[in-house]
Amino acid sequence: MIKAPFLQLRHIATGAGCAIGAVHVSFYFRDYLMDFAKLRRIMVDSQVRVNDVTSTEVVSAFSTIPREVFVPKSMRASAYAELEIETADARAMWLPRDLGKMLVAFEAQPSDVSLVIGAGAGYSAALLGHMTDAVIALENDEALVDSMVERFAEIGMDEAVGVHGDLAKGLPDQGPFDVILVAGMVDEVPQAWLDQLSDGGRLGVVVSTGRGIGAARMYKRAGDTFAYREAFECCPPILPGFEKKTEFVF
Repeated sequence: MIKAPFLQLRHIATGAGCAIGAVHVSFYFRDYLMDFAKLRRIMVDSQVRVNDVTSTEVVSAFSTIPREVFVPKSMRASAYAELEIETADARAMWLPRDLGKMLVAFEAQPSDVSLVIGAGAGYSAALLGHMTDAVIALENDEALVDSMVERFAEIGMDEAVGVHGDLAKGLPDQGPFDVILVAGMVDEVPQAWLDQLSDGGRLGVVVSTGRGIGAARMYKRAGDTFAYREAFECCPPILPGFEKKTEFVF
């Protein structure tokens, strides 16, 4: 018989389920193997579906893409826990609940071309690659891009490609995009991102509202007009470099 792992977890949280304290996870392994496929199904049933993420396409993406491939090897045992897992400096995976809600809000179509800004380990890009025709994962660190490319190849994700570039500028030469996901919380949304949307294109981004909480905004382009609605509150990792500029008054 395969025994389940013994898990000790201390998770200090507040607000919209956001971890603000130390997270300590320790697993004790003996005579068992991790059944990641089973853990993936449990995650979908207990973290995704129960939070009104019932889109067939989104559920299929979460059920198919192996989350454990996109976390550090030392954290693979906790890949499907309800945690934000740091994958690199200033990069972390969103809670499945929050990422699922954002993907639902996109109403992505199979023919869409997508861009993920600040893609980190590439998990959100892989999910969009499962849902749309093509996705570019943009990062400003060449090492992160190289790692993403390796992960996409490992899971056979031909629809996703990693690209190195300036996050604030986006990829104007590759646009326009039908879907743009900003994989982190920002204070301000650069106009350059909005300008790269196709007509009818959507940009999903979490904008800080203070005290570590943000509002998930879904922008939509109609000609030269941009409008947004706020879909839900969440607190994904902060994306450095997009803080509101401090104004000095003399």
